[in-house]
Amino acid sequence: MPDHKPPRDILDERGTLLLLLNYHRSSLAAKLDGLSEDQINWSPVASGTSLRWLVEHLTRTERLWILQRYRGQPGIVHRDTPDVSDLLAAYREVAHDVDEVVLHAANLDGLTVTDAGGSPVTLRWIVMHLLEETARHAGHADLIRELIDGSTGR
Repeated sequence: MPDHKPPRDILDERGTLLLLLNYHRSSLAAKLDGLSEDQINWSPVASGTSLRWLVEHLTRTERLWILQRYRGQPGIVHRDTPDVSDLLAAYREVAHDVDEVVLHAANLDGLTVTDAGGSPVTLRWIVMHLLEETARHAGHADLIRELIDGSTGR
């Protein structure tokens, strides 16, 4: 697996945040390339963290923070995605919807409209949180993939 360095495009704040978020989303999704369902479901740790869990978790996290807490859309019941192509399609669909919200927001200072577990937070804070959460879990995916078959790279 080749190592793709993060892009260094010169963009405004919103563009830079989305550029880096999409870089980490793509890096995570690439970790599933060429693996069997058993490998995608395999967990090397007692907590049960697997490549599948990481993608499902980030899909739910993006939906929760942007679509529900920021936009105020109703929550949806988690749907099972037994096939890896469905799993990645759901992740990409939510990522697209999130990007659209961020791109079309008047600015990054808008506040969450539903309870965010305390004080309202800005769209800027949410996007930065999604960036750090995705990067963190992409790192977990790096380690799990290396344990599965020795592949490294972003």
